[in-house]
Amino acid sequence: MTTYQRIVLASRPTAEVQPDNFRLETQDLPVIKDGQLLVRNQFLSLDPYMRGRMSANKSYAAPQALNETMIGGTVGVVLESKHPKFAVGDTVVGTLGWTEVAVSDGTMLRKVDTTHIPASAYLGAVGMPGMTAWYGLNQIMAPKAGETVVVSAASGAVGSVVGQLAKLKGCRVVGTAGGADKCAYVVNELGFDACVDYKAGNLEADLAAATPDGIDAIFENVGGAIFDAALARTNAFGRVAVCGWIAGYNGEPTPLDNARLILTNRLTVRGFIVSEQPEFWPQGLAELGTLVATGKLTFRESVAEGLASAPEAFIGLLKGRNFGKQLVKLS
Repeated sequence: MTTYQRIVLASRPTAEVQPDNFRLETQDLPVIKDGQLLVRNQFLSLDPYMRGRMSANKSYAAPQALNETMIGGTVGVVLESKHPKFAVGDTVVGTLGWTEVAVSDGTMLRKVDTTHIPASAYLGAVGMPGMTAWYGLNQIMAPKAGETVVVSAASGAVGSVVGQLAKLKGCRVVGTAGGADKCAYVVNELGFDACVDYKAGNLEADLAAATPDGIDAIFENVGGAIFDAALARTNAFGRVAVCGWIAGYNGEPTPLDNARLILTNRLTVRGFIVSEQPEFWPQGLAELGTLVATGKLTFRESVAEGLASAPEAFIGLLKGRNFGKQLVKLS
């Protein structure tokens, strides 16, 4: 192996992401220095936050640089090491980007054990998406047994974990998802009590029927009309964890007709970025890892083959075509 491929951001999207916003490049294999290691990535994680990074607009993180490797979570194996804490053959998780091979100095890289947990799970249920679910549920929503929890994008990498964790706490859990197949998965395989298909055209009525006692806590991934419908069902002193706003990622308006209920129902609404909560990661990942290893937390993956497939898979993710965690298999 003397060369490898990577994908860079070639241009910033003006509305919906297009394939020509990306460029596939071939690079010579790098030579590592003392204190560095070379990683052969096995899986690349595709996540909605990447859409925000592609924009030059001010946000919680710096924009993705043009003509540089696209940001992304990865899991891979150490090919070569001149770093005292990493050995050849170690499986490592990091944010090495849309690339088959990467050099790291070990910063923000962690070794993981794949004996009882598949490597890919460290990009999903036992990775950033799982931690997002764990933090939002435990630190913001704090639901009690018997309360009703609503989770948007319930079949996705984050929502699926939120719902399962809430069920383990004894809550009534209602999801929203797009399509009958996703809703069937949410109820039959993930164990939610109900799932509302927002594509069926009866969002408000179906959500009301699924939440006869109102809603005590919301995990919001979508925003817009779905969030608005959930707000209308909230009980007094409800809690809302806002994790994503995918309905508006391309600049579409996402008005909220029921925003007044934040006051009327004395709601606590908090947005959060899980990477800003590093002190919680050891506890959360340990709990999530145990649940996955013992079969108490299940997950589903959509896997695209080969780095070149990443742009189309990412565009599909933003349109809701994926089922569960969206990955790209690199090796």
